[in-house]
Amino acid sequence: MTDTTNIVRLRQPDAIDDPLTDILRAGARKLLAQAIEIEAEAFLASMRDLKLPDGRERLVRHGHGPERTIQTGIGPVEVRRVKIRDRGDVGGDRISFSSAILPKWARRTRSLDALLPILYLRGLSTGDFQEALSALLGKDAPNLSPSAITRLTGEWQAEYERWQARDLATRRYVYVWADGVYLQARMEDQAECILVLIGATPEGKKELVGFRAGVRESAQSWRELLVEIKRRGLTIPPRIAVGDGALGFWKALDELFPGTHHQRCWLHKTANVLNKVPKSVQPGMKAALREIYLAPTRAQAEVAVDLFAEAYQARYPKAVECLRRDQQALLAFFDWPAEHWIHLRTTNPIESVFATVRHRTVRTKGALSPTTARLMVFKLIMAASKTWRRLMGENQLPKVIAGVRFQDGAEILPTPSHNVA
Repeated sequence: MTDTTNIVRLRQPDAIDDPLTDILRAGARKLLAQAIEIEAEAFLASMRDLKLPDGRERLVRHGHGPERTIQTGIGPVEVRRVKIRDRGDVGGDRISFSSAILPKWARRTRSLDALLPILYLRGLSTGDFQEALSALLGKDAPNLSPSAITRLTGEWQAEYERWQARDLATRRYVYVWADGVYLQARMEDQAECILVLIGATPEGKKELVGFRAGVRESAQSWRELLVEIKRRGLTIPPRIAVGDGALGFWKALDELFPGTHHQRCWLHKTANVLNKVPKSVQPGMKAALREIYLAPTRAQAEVAVDLFAEAYQARYPKAVECLRRDQQALLAFFDWPAEHWIHLRTTNPIESVFATVRHRTVRTKGALSPTTARLMVFKLIMAASKTWRRLMGENQLPKVIAGVRFQDGAEILPTPSHNVA
């Protein structure tokens, strides 16, 4: 008796029917195959002059390699690599074809290679990658194993070493921001301090200038960072540096880049002042501090400082002393273009990155090791640098470089001399 039972495969509960994605993948597969074919034909056309002794073409098509799966942003796509044979008897000097579109050992698109470290650094555990990306890339997406992510850290190390050795002889930075972040690595007794220096170019673009691990924010640690920057060719001092109250940075800066002006960060100073008063007083005091650094002129800012002292001196003298101690450096931004004040008042370009670093450290219950911590901060800053906004009023930067003086944000124009006849 013949068994005519039909077996119907039931739809799994977690299966997702998405005809649009299926169409996109099919189209991508077809376009990719066509692009590789065109690339191979162009390579053969460029080698037409190479002939065998009997006049035949030396390079010919030789079928395709085995089918393999490439992980893309729209899921897995199956492709086959074009093979080209060199029929010339030239020993080890055979000509080989390597596709620029589909490298020989590629298993993921470059966009995914860029995505994975960002997801990891943003707090996603390596063991959760496949589950988190299955809805986008398809269930059981290949080439996204924890070991593949781990291998990426080796690439980060190589990238970090290349960046540390780059030449700075042709670079110049008008403004710089300096700060440090403390990260507690597992099995380590003390938190490691990561020193970061960001600079603004004459075109108004912000760049990561210096980066290294230090022993707290000591003068020696900052000195080593600044010495390394000068050794690689950065000899022109920045016009002004923005940082917190860490005395080590300012001492090292005056030694290695004398003449650079000091601007204390209002974000740090506000936190320092508020830490000296009860929480019930902090909202009003914070508003009073805001009146100071948002004043339109230095004279009005100084009046606001006097009013602050008058209001809080009797009950909270330590808070007033904390503000008065750095008053000159806090108001230094008034001597620079008004368009740049919003950039010069704070080390926010670094603080915003550190917030992400701290989030990642909490999610992983501490960085895996001091080396991993350094690489994590470095990759986060490099990723964040792509979205750093340029300085407003970049047309003022040539004047700053030329040494033009500003008062209350406006250029001081020379007074014309009148000769008496």
